[in-house]
Amino acid sequence: MGTLALAAKITHVPSMYLSELDGPRKGTRQDAIDGHKEIGRRCRALGVDTIVVFDTHWLVNANYHVNCAPHFRGLYTSNELPHFISNLGYEFPGNPALGQLLAKVANEMGVETLAHERTTLAPEYGTLVPMRYMNEDQHFKVVSVSALCQAHYLNDSSRLGWAMRRAVEKHYDGTVAFLASGSLSHRFAQNGLAPEFAFKIWSPFLQALDHEVVEIWKRGDWKTFCGMLPEYAAKGHGEGFMHDTAMLMGALGWSDYDAPVEIVTPYFGASGTGQINAVFPVTPQSGAAIPAPVASSAEGYTSIATRL
Repeated sequence: MGTLALAAKITHVPSMYLSELDGPRKGTRQDAIDGHKEIGRRCRALGVDTIVVFDTHWLVNANYHVNCAPHFRGLYTSNELPHFISNLGYEFPGNPALGQLLAKVANEMGVETLAHERTTLAPEYGTLVPMRYMNEDQHFKVVSVSALCQAHYLNDSSRLGWAMRRAVEKHYDGTVAFLASGSLSHRFAQNGLAPEFAFKIWSPFLQALDHEVVEIWKRGDWKTFCGMLPEYAAKGHGEGFMHDTAMLMGALGWSDYDAPVEIVTPYFGASGTGQINAVFPVTPQSGAAIPAPVASSAEGYTSIATRL
């Protein structure tokens, strides 16, 4: 019935907001902002009505969660970096029906998920920053999905992504985009060194690792990437343990995915972290390669850093 029309891995660095403001950082993230605007333009051209964001700034300790309030409006100040994002105004419509549907199908496929429609829960900046540039005129409805998952298997995040694609394609009357909002390596500069690393990666190792991953993406070697994702998430300090990326890859077919990415904003450094805007072409998939669920055990808490 419905269509997953666009999928992407995107940055949400708060220095994009600083780049708008008068001062020494003005204009310095225009390439990332332009990348967001281009992705938004493509969503419009494809007829997307709702953007679903896998948000690595939404921390959860149990279950998966979907924020699908009917409308979002407010002022946001980052508790993590209040000197970067302060009193950022936002407003855009939500999509309660789609949010409930995403959770329903995920639960049917064995991934416990809760949808929150009647809620005062506000979106995090992994959603707010990209919507500032992609959705300034409130053209798109927005649904946010928790992707800073503290005690979750990457297996289940992959299965969540596949379940959400099935929900869209089999049950939703509309067109949707999925955005994995998070960095590649995410090792911030040590306290006191942030200005020195404003446009750099924290270490040569992390930079080389990220560059190799981008080359794997460009080659479309998804078996290699999916096989290395758990270790990359751990040793590469992946943001949100890279659950957003597992969700995206699950939606695209996991290791059966067969398309090379298109780089929209080339890889760049920000406060020590590695960032990119990249579009992952959506191709037909059966979901056969999606990892099986893992039996519950005490081992599960640490599994994010050790294995699927």
